[in-house]
Amino acid sequence: MQEKLDAFARLLTIMDELREQCPWDRKQTLESLRNLTIEETYELADAILDNDLDGIKEEVGDLMLHMVFYSKIADEKGAFHIGDALNDICDKLIKRHPHIYGDVSVENEEDVKKNWEQLKLKEGKKSVLQGVPRSLPAMVKAYRMQEKTKQVGFEWENAAQVWEKVEEEMAEFKETLDEQASKEKREEEFGDVLFSLINYARFQGIDPETALERVNQKFKKRFEYIEAHAPKDLVEMSLDEMDALWNAAKKEGA
Repeated sequence: MQEKLDAFARLLTIMDELREQCPWDRKQTLESLRNLTIEETYELADAILDNDLDGIKEEVGDLMLHMVFYSKIADEKGAFHIGDALNDICDKLIKRHPHIYGDVSVENEEDVKKNWEQLKLKEGKKSVLQGVPRSLPAMVKAYRMQEKTKQVGFEWENAAQVWEKVEEEMAEFKETLDEQASKEKREEEFGDVLFSLINYARFQGIDPETALERVNQKFKKRFEYIEAHAPKDLVEMSLDEMDALWNAAKKEGA
């Protein structure tokens, strides 16, 4: 434990020194760091998908620096310091885990999630969806909203019912194509299809964001194989010729 505390203290000291002595670090604001933090978060997400433990360690460090940086700027403004933020999250964890720090009994993970959402409402949250960030990617946001509303009983009983909903939404989307509906209507119905598919994935224990990103990576790898092995410019190749290279990439495990 002391080794971890010493490492954190070292980071705090370095942050103080950089903020005082480095022109770039002195110039940073809460707003200027925002996009950099988003970038670092996605780099961590990439490392997790790649199961790159060294990469995860590096990106965790980068994100930890950003958290310390935000807290340092806030401290300069007289708003809060890193200790305040850490104590707040410690207090929140204790309060929202009464099955550990209180006399509440739970049987499984689902009970813990339900208690968590109910406690948030008791703390003054007006909606179970209030904590879902507006800027989340749409697919992640849909998944999180479904997860949260589930905790208060807004949920299908089984996966078969969800699949029926998927088929219903697909039929409604197809109607917009057959009837040559407006772009807005087609977009709305297509969104319903995606939302219902995300719900079905959730029932099957599949993270749709991760599933789609793995397909993205697979597509990228196979298309880059086509580019690397194409006997002529791609624009001069037929779809059948490119498809043959695609199948070759599949055989080689791309």
